[in-house]
Amino acid sequence: MFSSLRFEEAGEMIRNKNINRIIISVLTCAFILMSLAGCSGGAGAGGSTSGSGLKIFYSTPVLDDFKALLLDAIKESGSKYGASVTIGAECASVDEQVKQVREAASSGYDIIICNLVDSETVLQVEVAAGDLPVVFINSQPEEDKLEANHYMYVGSNENDAAYFQADYVWNKLGKPSSMNVVIFQGQPGHPAAIARTNGVKNYFKSNNVNVTYVFNDTGYWDTQKAYDEFLIFLKTNQPFDAVICNNDSMAIGVARAMQEKGYDTSKIPVVGVDATDGGCDSIREGGMQFTVYQSAVGQGAAAIELSIALAKNHSAAGVDGLTDDGLYVWVPYVPVDKNNVNSFK
Repeated sequence: MFSSLRFEEAGEMIRNKNINRIIISVLTCAFILMSLAGCSGGAGAGGSTSGSGLKIFYSTPVLDDFKALLLDAIKESGSKYGASVTIGAECASVDEQVKQVREAASSGYDIIICNLVDSETVLQVEVAAGDLPVVFINSQPEEDKLEANHYMYVGSNENDAAYFQADYVWNKLGKPSSMNVVIFQGQPGHPAAIARTNGVKNYFKSNNVNVTYVFNDTGYWDTQKAYDEFLIFLKTNQPFDAVICNNDSMAIGVARAMQEKGYDTSKIPVVGVDATDGGCDSIREGGMQFTVYQSAVGQGAAAIELSIALAKNHSAAGVDGLTDDGLYVWVPYVPVDKNNVNSFK
């Protein structure tokens, strides 16, 4: 498995990244490998972490493919560690989520895990939680809204995902000095959509690649919407060299549209993020070329481990992936293409 994941290549690709994040990623590789092997627990999954007697509440927005995987991982990890995890109804609005969190805070829970409907409203959620600590996941708040050992974030660093995507595309095309690129962004204003898009653009800029973004639109993380919008773009007959999508669902829609219209997806890279089952199947079948594994299992386990540490010890000390500033727990991304896709099932 070590060779199939191509860790040496991944290490080379992130050689210019912040050294602290590289160290964190190295320390948490064992965490990811256990997830890939089928473990539902995190780095503490040897029985040393116990959530017995703890009550955890999870608040989530409306589910998509990845959020559904994340919800399942949180439930399974909570059960593994002996904690009682209550899943709130999916929140379609900020008002619904704030009300839900407020009710949870007054219902005897020890800690709240929250996937924000809108990261801009994090302060409202923190106020609604009262004195309870909150572990944010998947939708990243601004750093100044976080507080060590009280308001913390679990996720994967979006800049790394963008780096892997852009690096793959540029190298696959032979490192051209200029390119025509299509970008499909996720939900407008979502931190991951912003960071992944900006990260791709920053990569090309830092490598002095002259990129023309011939189409840069929002696909709302959705396969059908990306499919429909890409068919409209194709009618313009503008040349394009690659399609970079903020997630796998949109990349699947783009690859399907390209194949239906006779475009060769082996020559024009379509890339995504998440390494969902659908995304990996698309790579195996010759649709998408590349994705980046975002471990829902790993993030869910890390959120539960962090929640137990904060609720029982009021400290995140010792939690794998914890950053020096105590604000984040990072679960590293892993690049996926046809050479290692069968390791992700």
